[in-house]
Amino acid sequence: MSQDGGDTLSLSTAVFLGILQGFAELFPFSSLGLLVILPHVVHMTVPTSGARYLPFVVALHLGTALALLWYFRVEWMAVVKGWLAWWRGKRTSEGRLGWLLIWGTIPAGIVGLLLKHPIATLFAKPLLAAVFLIINGGLMLWGDRWQKSASRHVASVGSLSIGQTLKIGLFQILALIPGMSRSGATISAGVSVGLSFEEAAHFSFLLATPIILAASLIEIPKLHGGLHGLALQALVGGVLAAITAWLSTRFLMRYFQVHNLFRLALISIGLGIVSLILVH
Repeated sequence: MSQDGGDTLSLSTAVFLGILQGFAELFPFSSLGLLVILPHVVHMTVPTSGARYLPFVVALHLGTALALLWYFRVEWMAVVKGWLAWWRGKRTSEGRLGWLLIWGTIPAGIVGLLLKHPIATLFAKPLLAAVFLIINGGLMLWGDRWQKSASRHVASVGSLSIGQTLKIGLFQILALIPGMSRSGATISAGVSVGLSFEEAAHFSFLLATPIILAASLIEIPKLHGGLHGLALQALVGGVLAAITAWLSTRFLMRYFQVHNLFRLALISIGLGIVSLILVH
């Protein structure tokens, strides 16, 4: 696999990685982890140096964010309107949810900016990503136990306190590490503060959108021009990531109405163990 920074990412590889991203970003299997591991395992020619691969990966995440925006478009419009009305003195549940999403985004946003370069170096370490896939599964198993032992239950995401929202936001920091799933971490944190699995998934998917969009605004411009030369691949991969993410969101919102994290946790652990064997 190439790590020299040359223009080595083919369109067929971009198609595969885009579909993978849209699936694994919402299913709690860490899209970052799989995007780091799979190129090594199947010998894809991918520029895994962080300065080149990270903007491409962010482009795939942008497709995911746009899919989430579209899926929850009615709710997002109400949240934005409510948040703007809040500044005019009109307090609404939608406006409060807007503030909760801001509070939940702050921790990962700050850490992501401060540790951007160290995080980028992890994109060339598939063995580490495989280990964190196993840890990710363990975290979700704990999420099931936390849900059962929660001291009280929260009726809906709009009933969260600022402290509970910050706790979920702190767990979102884990998603910066390849192998740790954003949805797995934030759903686990959500059920630990009393949300049902369905409501925790709902808030997790809402919370993912601002941070992904913010990262995209920073990284996407770097795809243009000779320095990176991955704009076409990023466009194709991003569109496919969006389609797959929309389908994944639709499935998971129904899945968590009747299921918990247990099965998904076992899959994550299994993926990590298989990846360890293949990479090592």
